[in-house]
Amino acid sequence: MKTMKFLRRLALTVTAALTVTAPLRADVSLPAIISDHAVLLKSKDTPVWGKAVPGEQVTVALGNVSAQTTAGADGKWHVTLDLNNSSVGPFTLTVKGSNTLTVSDVMVGEVWLCSGQSNMEFPLARAIGAKEEIAAAGAVPLRQFTVKVSATAAPADDCAGAWQVASPVTAGSFTAVGWFFGKRVATETGAPVGLIASYWGGTAIEAWMSETAFDADADLKERTAKRLADIRSFDARVKNFEKNYPLWLEKYGRQDRRADVAEFTGADIDPVAWKKVKLPARFADLGLPDTGAVWLRRVVKLPAPPSTLTVQSNVTVDLGKIWQFDEVYWNGEKIGETTPSAPAFSNRAYPMPARLLKNGANVLAVRVLAPAGGGGFTDPQALFRVRLTNGLADLAGEWLAKVEHELPPLTVTARDEYPALPEKIGPRGSPSLLFNGMIHPLVPYGMRGVIWYQGESNTARAWQYRAAFPLFIKDWRAQWGRDDLPFYFCQLANHRTLQKEPGDSPWAELREAQEMALTVPNTGMAVLIDIGEEWDIHPRNKRDVGERLALIALHDTYGKTDTEFSGPRFASVKFDGDKAVVKFSHADGGLVAKPLPAEYQPVSLQPKTVPLVRNTPDSEVEGFAVCGEDRQWRWAGAKISGDTVIVSAAGVAKPIAVRYAWGNNPPCNLYNRAGLPAAPFRTDDFPGVTDDQKY
Repeated sequence: MKTMKFLRRLALTVTAALTVTAPLRADVSLPAIISDHAVLLKSKDTPVWGKAVPGEQVTVALGNVSAQTTAGADGKWHVTLDLNNSSVGPFTLTVKGSNTLTVSDVMVGEVWLCSGQSNMEFPLARAIGAKEEIAAAGAVPLRQFTVKVSATAAPADDCAGAWQVASPVTAGSFTAVGWFFGKRVATETGAPVGLIASYWGGTAIEAWMSETAFDADADLKERTAKRLADIRSFDARVKNFEKNYPLWLEKYGRQDRRADVAEFTGADIDPVAWKKVKLPARFADLGLPDTGAVWLRRVVKLPAPPSTLTVQSNVTVDLGKIWQFDEVYWNGEKIGETTPSAPAFSNRAYPMPARLLKNGANVLAVRVLAPAGGGGFTDPQALFRVRLTNGLADLAGEWLAKVEHELPPLTVTARDEYPALPEKIGPRGSPSLLFNGMIHPLVPYGMRGVIWYQGESNTARAWQYRAAFPLFIKDWRAQWGRDDLPFYFCQLANHRTLQKEPGDSPWAELREAQEMALTVPNTGMAVLIDIGEEWDIHPRNKRDVGERLALIALHDTYGKTDTEFSGPRFASVKFDGDKAVVKFSHADGGLVAKPLPAEYQPVSLQPKTVPLVRNTPDSEVEGFAVCGEDRQWRWAGAKISGDTVIVSAAGVAKPIAVRYAWGNNPPCNLYNRAGLPAAPFRTDDFPGVTDDQKY
């Protein structure tokens, strides 16, 4: 034993000695984004950078353009190349120091950063028209660098990723929005287009901002600092909960008393012993005990036969926010749980193997345990569905409920002493982590501008988005040192249940916050209020998304001013008796009421259609609402007159405010003659449903 210890000490000593005495070597290197098949920006100061030995001279050459520099004390070097008069290539980029690097098949053209959450991530292969686009992809001069998802505590110098040249083999994995955007830009400019794809589904805007970005807003700065502190202390807080929770249960007699799971999850049960309820909702609102254990079950019929899926298919059960603990069973087999020893994200999303799916009726059963009271589904707006690669099964509506056991109400003392389970905070909602890992490594790559599709994950905090979104744009511009960096974004598409009554909406408030960012110079907004789907947050029509963004870029960035790039925008309103006269800009020679179909598909992946019930069937334009001093909104009839719309509603003798397309999924049909939809708006400043929701 003593001999072994001696040998280990000797080995460590030798290793340490070699570390000290071995000569240092650091070859010239480049970041991952400057690699084979890259597209470099056609500009007078296109950046190239990397690392070398401190003080080492580095020469960079592309075609007949070259530049020299010396690596700094930190080993970093940076040059700019004047590519303003360069041909498109292809070129070989060479970097010489103590060693020589060659980067092959480099093109010079247009570069755009495509970022955001899952609707930007949505691949071309899943978009409408994918088959034809992919087949002809070899003729499209597009390339894409895809940044591997990464969340880091500190800003990273590099990322993982590679450039791909568009072809029938590769195009299906390209961002669909970026594809249609880049294809239009390439066609109109005659230049190759490089797409830098840096996105992650389900992400909040705060995750994409640097820590210093929040300094300009005291409230956001305080809240993001607290969130980061919570992340860093999460493990310690979980251990503290695991220690104190059993003691609390024993002290107040709140222990769980389990029955046989098969009684509640089996295929056959006696429905008479169960109560019909509508979910999602809190148990107290359903007449169920909110302390103890309650079982919920529902028969789920799939939108398509399971035979169309493979064992690799993605299946996820979304159950929104559940308080406190839960177990989820599909056809009698447990697929997920949140327990005192297994904290979960507040929004439950449980993956499920496709092998559990079967034709006909499937039984979904959920056990909710709430020893501290307040049990149930706490967010009626949260996603509540089964997600499959070939469609969606909506879970909202009628379920069966049965109480397994009830606990007595908590005393005030017991409630105060409850050691609440820490909420798991993932990188997608955490401040700065995605900026650090997926954006900082790209700086200062030369690019013409940014296209951005994000916001779904911020709808619950739409009011706060008014502050965060402009700060975010300013932050990225500061990172690249370009106050005028073009920034074109997507306004959220319509989604969720087709709106039957006028009123408030978090999605409408988020769209309003997005539009308010147009006061920031060099920004543009693609309106998507007409391309969404009722029960799929990922509309498959990505052609219109990309091309509407491209229209803005072609007009504002490339100077092609002969084509309309925006749908009608609210300009002013005048109230005259029982009428409101609304004037629009971007009317493009006159406004148009696009005919509405008699039927529509709630989900494009499912062939089923349902009747479209209009809110104002006798009106030329659908989607307007007015209110009087009572602030009671009523659907309004609307008639086009040139670049104005005349609006009125029975029962509103003196309107004081007008709204258009204001809702999660509002029926609406106002366009201009360029075929672009009018942007949602409101003329009031009444309090919103998200005003008090904070990060």
